[in-house]
Amino acid sequence: MPISVLLVDDQELMRMGLNMVLDAHEDITVIGEAGDGAAAVSAAIALAPDVVLMDVRMPIVDGVSATEQIMAAGIASRVLVMTTFDLDEHALGALRAGASGFLLKDTPPEDLVSAIRSVAAGDAVVSPKVTRRLLSRFIADGPTPHRDPTVLDVLTEREREVLGLVASGMSNGEIARQLFLSESTVKSHVGRILTKLDLRDRVQAVVLAYETGVVKPGG
Repeated sequence: MPISVLLVDDQELMRMGLNMVLDAHEDITVIGEAGDGAAAVSAAIALAPDVVLMDVRMPIVDGVSATEQIMAAGIASRVLVMTTFDLDEHALGALRAGASGFLLKDTPPEDLVSAIRSVAAGDAVVSPKVTRRLLSRFIADGPTPHRDPTVLDVLTEREREVLGLVASGMSNGEIARQLFLSESTVKSHVGRILTKLDLRDRVQAVVLAYETGVVKPGG
């Protein structure tokens, strides 16, 4: 089955360009478009696409609020947000709201297609280091939303250690070398962390690590 995509952007030319890029790939099908966040929520609920490609800066309802509403609707769609700036507070808000990652609008077409495939497969598409830089920048500018650290009590000592390293910006390979483990073992630890904490992907694990104080902005 092709990956179904909902395109959300307030610029019609942008939607046309994205449609042309994605239409060239047999494994991806654009099943709908929306020009603002309110329309995006309605379309997502009606169509249940695999991936919602969401602009974060839009009139009426912005991409952050739309992402929150889509996540709250309980559908299986994953949200991939698009932004003009790599350090964008709206992108951070979307990650906190449940988005599986973000892309810059000038991302090369092949990287966009790869990102959509990754998100549809359940992976996050923001590199750990970029996520950490984004979170550090904007969490440092204001109070970090507090989460009760006891939510992490379900984790083993090793899993808490892995979570901290994930949030610090390390890839699975880097964590494996740091802890003298195999990369497959690290991957298993990350999978168990996501399951135990009921998180959608690695991006959400990084957000939770900041909000529970496992790691601090800039440190």
